[in-house]
Amino acid sequence: MGGGADPAGDLSLVDMAKKSASRAPNADDRVVAIVGKELFLRSQYTAMLRTALTEAHGEIDSFVFDGNTVDAAAVLDECRSFGLMASHKLVIVDDADAFVNAETRPLLERYAGNPNEQATLVLRGARWVAGNLDKAIAKVGMVLKCDSVDEATAQRWIMARTTKHHKSSIDARTAAQLVQRLGTDLGRIDTELGKLAVAAGAGNPITAELVTQLVGMTREEEAWAIQEFLLSGDTARILGELRVILSNAPKGAHVPVSFACTDLARKVLGIAEGMKQGVPVQTLAKEMKLWGPSRDPILQAARAMGPARARGLFDACIDADRSMKSSGTDPVRRLERLAVEYSRALGR
Repeated sequence: MGGGADPAGDLSLVDMAKKSASRAPNADDRVVAIVGKELFLRSQYTAMLRTALTEAHGEIDSFVFDGNTVDAAAVLDECRSFGLMASHKLVIVDDADAFVNAETRPLLERYAGNPNEQATLVLRGARWVAGNLDKAIAKVGMVLKCDSVDEATAQRWIMARTTKHHKSSIDARTAAQLVQRLGTDLGRIDTELGKLAVAAGAGNPITAELVTQLVGMTREEEAWAIQEFLLSGDTARILGELRVILSNAPKGAHVPVSFACTDLARKVLGIAEGMKQGVPVQTLAKEMKLWGPSRDPILQAARAMGPARARGLFDACIDADRSMKSSGTDPVRRLERLAVEYSRALGR
């Protein structure tokens, strides 16, 4: 696989590996720790290593052990013994955070000091405690961390993955929309990309319309969807969508909806006050973490309201949240009144 990022700034697995450990795993590695919360990356880097070993040694034998139950001696015996059918072994221990402990660390450190050249040991897990074992591994392999990625990295990865793996294309705005809807779990995103690429058809791009049609939102995400309608300033539309969201959601759904209303007012207020002080729009958008399709509507709302009306709206959101937490207040009616406040603040 190639080395650096392409001119568009897209990220490949090799690029992401270099951010973690200066390089990707290869056939010369005898001990590799692939650790971190991002399960998709752990799987992909293991596949990358397996491919490299196959290219270097031909057919290889693979063994996978459960780190919660396997004995360290059994794993190391497998690493040291010669394969009967192939010239090289790939020995994988999952849940390495349970397998690597005070008792097994010395054994693993000694093995890393003199590993079998006909075997590659892979330790995989969600967590990893650094220590002397890392130094021993670094001499014969690598520790590759698969941390969860941020939204900007996920967006660039989506664009690269869509082109290189799914043989389609997706623009930055639509990629941002997908992250907004799914979060940054790369495995979940990749599954949806496969469906979207098929739906788009060969040679056609994945569009925002396809994402809206085919990628469903979670209950919590449905609550946050109210922000889009609040920014329209259309009272009838806001009330209609509010009722749909609350009727489809479980009991207590008014809590995340109220939070979404307050969060939006906070962002609009911050932008409006910054604009009055002459802060550049790009700086404000970055500070308030505005990205994706919602960025421009929020900026437009801040311009329309100005600091005074934005402050009044934010105060109304705080007051609504406080009243809904007290007894005797109908949360649906309170949110409907808040919808009217949004329309008034936008001058509609």
